[in-house]
Amino acid sequence: MSRKPIPLKVEQRVRAAAGNRCGYCLSPQWLLPWELEIEHIRPFARGGTNEEQNLWLSCRSCNSFKAVQTHAYDPVTTRRIRLFNPRLQKWNRHFTWSSDGTEIIGLTACGRATVIALKLNNIFAVTARREWVSAGWHPPE
Repeated sequence: MSRKPIPLKVEQRVRAAAGNRCGYCLSPQWLLPWELEIEHIRPFARGGTNEEQNLWLSCRSCNSFKAVQTHAYDPVTTRRIRLFNPRLQKWNRHFTWSSDGTEIIGLTACGRATVIALKLNNIFAVTARREWVSAGWHPPE
C-alpha cells in the first residue's frame, strides 16, 4: 500500500499546533539546520494514518530514533510503556530539563521510556543544547 501525501493545509495546521518545534525534544525550527518533519505518532508501518490527530512535528533525530516504535521499557519499573504522545500529553508532566539545561530527564514511566527509546540525550543533541544554552536560546519555556 502506498502512502498518500499529507495535504498542505493539514501540514500547516500541524506545524502551527506544534509551535514549530519538535514534540519530543522541543527543539525549535529556527535552531535546526533541517526542516522539522511531520511525524506519525502511530507509525504508518504499524497501521497509523495521515489523519491530523496522528501527526505532529519531530526533528530528524527524534523521528529517526523513534522509527516504528510505539512502546519502550521504563528502566525504573521495567514495564513496557507507551511512548510519549506530544499531541495528547503535556511535555512538562513527563519531562524536565537538567539543571544545566542540556539533558531531558524523564519524570514518569512514559517520560523515562521515551528518553531512552528516542535517545533524547544523545551526544549530538546535548552538545547542540550546550551551545544553545551558552547563547541564551535554551532551554525553551
